[in-house]
Amino acid sequence: MAPETSEPARLGTWLAEWLASGDHLVEEQGLHYNSGDTAWVLVSSALVLFMTPGLAIFYGGMVRRKNVLAMAMQNFAVMAVVSLLWVWVTYSLAFGPDLGGVGIIGSLHFAGLGHIHQPVPGFTGARAQTIPPVVFITFQMMFAIITPALLTGSSADRLKFGSFLIFIVAWSILVYAPIAHWVFSPQGWLSKAGIEDFAGGTVVEVNAGVAGAALALVAGRRRGWPNQVMRPHNIPLTVLGGGILWFGWFGFNAGSALSAGRAGIAFVNTNTATAAALLSWIAVERWRTGRPTTLGAVSGAIAGAVAITPACGFVNTAGATVIGLLAGLVASLAVSLKFRLKLDDSLDVLTVHGIAGLVGTILVGFFGTAESMGANGLLYGGSPHLLGVQALGCLCVGLYSFMLTAGIAFAIRKTVGLRVGSEEEDAGLDLSLHEENAYDFESLSSQRSIGRMSQG
Repeated sequence: MAPETSEPARLGTWLAEWLASGDHLVEEQGLHYNSGDTAWVLVSSALVLFMTPGLAIFYGGMVRRKNVLAMAMQNFAVMAVVSLLWVWVTYSLAFGPDLGGVGIIGSLHFAGLGHIHQPVPGFTGARAQTIPPVVFITFQMMFAIITPALLTGSSADRLKFGSFLIFIVAWSILVYAPIAHWVFSPQGWLSKAGIEDFAGGTVVEVNAGVAGAALALVAGRRRGWPNQVMRPHNIPLTVLGGGILWFGWFGFNAGSALSAGRAGIAFVNTNTATAAALLSWIAVERWRTGRPTTLGAVSGAIAGAVAITPACGFVNTAGATVIGLLAGLVASLAVSLKFRLKLDDSLDVLTVHGIAGLVGTILVGFFGTAESMGANGLLYGGSPHLLGVQALGCLCVGLYSFMLTAGIAFAIRKTVGLRVGSEEEDAGLDLSLHEENAYDFESLSSQRSIGRMSQG
């Protein structure tokens, strides 16, 4: 009598059969996946997801003490909301078969991750992917998460939590998904026009910077700004968050190669530009005020990482260095722009992301090299066409993002309300919205009082 098969053994047999059936499906469709590429993109996906908690720490250190938990709450809520939206709706809109053949938006063919084994439309020939579609879906989901998370810095200290969630849902569907289709999908109209955006200079950075400005404009200024000084409450937190972002950016940029073999140049260019921008930012501070600051150093690093994002796979080391230096220079000089515009962009998202992203995207038209993965820019004998397409992409993404974002925010403001009341804002969002405090100084003070009484 044969021994009875155990439950773990049956489960193992079923799992092996299921995996084998997947292999047969891949073979039948003529697809060939590379295990090294797949592993690298999965690791990169985790790195990019880690950037959002890093962003919460980065922003959390820059807000006032009474709003640090509200900032963390918004960023973690974005991770949850956008994750669900991505698998059910927005991935299909961004990368599904083009609707109408005009390159504006994808269809709902992949809604709910239906037809998940089908190749991503447009990635054929030299662009054919060597990773399973579900891995590409996962990687792109992390971009869809961190892009709206960036907006929390523009509108810090004043939005209702429920209204913010409504905004994120509408923004992800109406703004992020179409722009991702234009640029990232080979069927998008800007992609067909020849735009070179390796990892999201337009889709993520210009988009988020301009959208953040629109949201801040509709929400209105914080109470007391600009007359009241609103200094960062914990710069070491910001430095820690900036370090996490620098670390995660290697997945963001080098992961966008979608293969392990081509990731090296994007990796080293990302680090080179980030380092160069840090130094140029603090050099400008030293020239303007006589003292470089820690906040300036970490802001410069982020500006450099932003600027190299569209260019990291298309330029050489010299190009990456110059892009980083110029990004730190331009972004540091542009910080005061919000005061001239009287725009309360709380944590300088327009400057550090929007303007630095614009700089990097445009400079691909000058420093791009065919020796890397793209076309030659003007400095390497290329035609003005590439520069024109880069500028067109920034212009169209910026205009669309600003108008749609402002429209969404205005509709929410007129219906359910966008920002908290004056008393709630003065008390701080941590306490008024979430009944929490990041730092329990009252308890510490009570313990000291009890200690003094016992000694007395």
